[in-house]
Amino acid sequence: MRAMVLAAGRGERMRPLTDMCPKPLLRVAGSSLIEYHLHGLARAGVREVVINLSWLGGQIREALGDGSIFGLFLQYSQEPHPALETGGGVFRALPLLGEQPFLLVNADIYCPFDFSRLALEGGDLAQLVLVPNPEHNAGGDFALERGRVRSDGGEKLTFSGISLLHPDLFAACTHGAFPLAPLLRAAMSTDRVSGILHTQVWSDVGTAERLSSLELLLSRG
Repeated sequence: MRAMVLAAGRGERMRPLTDMCPKPLLRVAGSSLIEYHLHGLARAGVREVVINLSWLGGQIREALGDGSIFGLFLQYSQEPHPALETGGGVFRALPLLGEQPFLLVNADIYCPFDFSRLALEGGDLAQLVLVPNPEHNAGGDFALERGRVRSDGGEKLTFSGISLLHPDLFAACTHGAFPLAPLLRAAMSTDRVSGILHTQVWSDVGTAERLSSLELLLSRG
């Protein structure tokens, strides 16, 4: 299985930390955010990973190289600035990801999740990892009912930024910048999205305050 790590964002809410350093390379507890994901993907048996780049992307390429230090083969999908949003970035990288389902991970989260738990069944187009709602997203994103993800109804949970996607999810797309969420909602409307609830450590490292909180949490073990 291949994977893609989303690393092209500007990190506006993290400024000034991200003025000279791309957000995926911000360090917490001794490692950069993106390194945690690469180690986790390697442990799950992934060997090929695509990383999209935009803002200060050269620093990411220089820091990670060809991926051999992680036991991975890394390829890079260069995007313009501003970047192409999640949907557009993935669509641009599809030629590197192949025709089979692939893992998709936001670089700017921390989550020690076992990626090998994810698998698509039947005609599903996606499987999402959902987490309890943090304070900054109290209303949640999607509902999880008996293993199926719905855009409406039920108590909402937060999308973790970890998913397994089938390339067919993007069948009707064209090149350009566009979000991922409308594609997921369309697939949910035909019951083609499953979900897993993750209740352990997860952090959306979207602000300097959350980065500091995560550093404190990890330093305490």
